[in-house]
Amino acid sequence: VQLVESGGGSAQSGGSLRLSCEASGDTDSRNCMVWFRQVPGQEREGVAGIDSDGDIGYADSVKGRFTISQDNSKNTLYLQMKNLKPEDTAMYYCAAGTGVAYVSSGHYCLPESGMDYWGQGTQVSS
Repeated sequence: VQLVESGGGSAQSGGSLRLSCEASGDTDSRNCMVWFRQVPGQEREGVAGIDSDGDIGYADSVKGRFTISQDNSKNTLYLQMKNLKPEDTAMYYCAAGTGVAYVSSGHYCLPESGMDYWGQGTQVSS
């Protein structure tokens, strides 16, 4: 599975950006497609994930502002980000995996340990 992100850049606080992730290879074998972000010195955080049934989960920090979607005809995953805040500044990664069997809270696709493939990342600054 190969994942290539695009669409990062700079936006003013309150502004919007849309990230794209083009997937190729055996993506059907991966139940979850997820957007993560990472700030230097901090752990990678799953911010939005969607599974093969269309079930979606978001981190609390982005609920109501970010929207994940996918276009299966284009094998592309999107992340629409609105009302950007300075704390959204990070490297954003697209990932694919099977998810985890158990989570104490949140969506089962969001833990990093459930991912098998990663894109190279795209920088978002706000």
